Amino acid sequence: MLTGNAVTERTVASTSQMLNPYTGKLDEELLLAAGLAPDKFGRMVEPGEVIGTFEGIPVVAVAGHDTASAVLAVPSPDNNFAYLSCGTWSLLGVESPRPVINEKTLEYNFTNEGGLDGSIRLLKNICGLWILEQCRKSFKDAPEDVGRLAALCMESECESIINPDAPDFVNPDDMTAAIDNYCRATDQDIPATTADYTRVIFRSLAKRYKEVLGWLKELSPIRIERLHVIGGGSLNQYLMQFTADELGIPVIAGPTESTALGNVLCQLRGIGEVKTPAEMREISINSTTTKKYIPIK
Repeated sequence: MLTGNAVTERTVASTSQMLNPYTGKLDEELLLAAGLAPDKFGRMVEPGEVIGTFEGIPVVAVAGHDTASAVLAVPSPDNNFAYLSCGTWSLLGVESPRPVINEKTLEYNFTNEGGLDGSIRLLKNICGLWILEQCRKSFKDAPEDVGRLAALCMESECESIINPDAPDFVNPDDMTAAIDNYCRATDQDIPATTADYTRVIFRSLAKRYKEVLGWLKELSPIRIERLHVIGGGSLNQYLMQFTADELGIPVIAGPTESTALGNVLCQLRGIGEVKTPAEMREISINSTTTKKYIPIK
């Protein structure tokens, strides 16, 4: 719309199931099977590529997929980390130099999505704070402030655990009732208070992160020494500590607006202000505040 140049940006194309992750190009066999022709798509461009100008101003194709931009801004000095984009949904993965496609990635339902410089975001989608958001509709006399609501988890001793990715929690009419039914079916205590529900949700998410991280370690070509959490969920200190305790590795929380920061960093690279991903990450480190959570058990 700004340049008159219709393009296909690779990180977005990588989520279409039509991109060959080995070649970085649209797969002609798949296109033909779907009755599509390659010439119907715009030119494939990489994140950080200048695609035209608008009134003399360069227009840069950023990493158009929001998680791809967010990962660019992870404030890490090295590559030995997993990332968790944490909000309504959770996306847990690593930056891989190559696609990882085998029977295990199929079994564990991991995806290979595009990143900067041909990198691959090997990740799995997990449910997130959607469950808490839906429960709030049923809570009575609960604090409106999210921070105060989250703090209630420390007033509970409920030990029940749910699988956040179970079909029961996709979109029930009443999320608290869905949790009750799940606990009843699995012979666990049914939460009785708002504090109980918040504790069950946070601990269950942390345990699910542990399970998925275990699978990721089987698949990842890189060593995972810590977890970087980006997005709004990184502000939830209780979820972060539960996660550190479950994973047994440090959790680095922040920044919250990682997608916006990654977008800007990609534009800076497009106009030549930075050259390497390492330089981009150094800017992120120097421009953001993070909080480190150490396992306490």
